[in-house]
Amino acid sequence: MDGEQRTGEKPVPDDLISFMNEEQLMAYHSLERFGWYIKFIRRPIFQRPICVMSNPEGTVVGVLEDDGTLNEKPDIVIRD
Repeated sequence: MDGEQRTGEKPVPDDLISFMNEEQLMAYHSLERFGWYIKFIRRPIFQRPICVMSNPEGTVVGVLEDDGTLNEKPDIVIRD
């Protein structure tokens, strides 16, 4: 087993608007101008989706919070 846990879902869905609120979308578009990209959206059952972003070099990972801020020290476990 290769450690993959998704069941046929893409890491970044095509319909971002359904997973992100307005503040997150505005912040995402601002960060995108600096090369940041969505690494994946974690979709836990019965919880809000979590948007995980990475800097252009892939050296910093952060969570795009509901208020549109980027939390570079998130309290989640991210696999390599």
